[in-house]
Amino acid sequence: MSSNAEVRPPLPPFTRESAIEKVRLAEDGWNSRDPQRVSLAYTLDTQWRNRTEFACNREEARHFLARKWAKELDYRLIKELWAFTGNRIAVRYAYEWHDDSGNWFRSYGNENWEFDENGLMANRFACINDKPIKESERKFHWPLGRRPDEHPGLSDLGL
Repeated sequence: MSSNAEVRPPLPPFTRESAIEKVRLAEDGWNSRDPQRVSLAYTLDTQWRNRTEFACNREEARHFLARKWAKELDYRLIKELWAFTGNRIAVRYAYEWHDDSGNWFRSYGNENWEFDENGLMANRFACINDKPIKESERKFHWPLGRRPDEHPGLSDLGL
């Protein structure tokens, strides 16, 4: 087992409650838009597939996240548990962002996650589609950072 600094509860095997907690913690991390902080939730040898990019370790994942948030401005994300078993969780999500020209998008996707015994994500496989939207069509209006508990989730928003 790794040092305490590399243990990320809740740990597998997941229950419905611990899977929901793990999903929210991941959402909170990504909404921080802090590549260093977020990368620490992944194993040193994490394997990612994200669109056409592949990351083969934590450092590559960190660089990916830095590039992502430099391009996807005012990023706000909502994740929702889809399914879980043992050390695996499937989520669906949507996030809103704009590019440096002010064009807004809502990106929809799903991810399959696999965790090690310390609760670090070892594998992350993502599929994502981007939909151009008008700024007036945005649904995610909280201040940058963690989504407030009272803000509706994906199902509540009809997404």
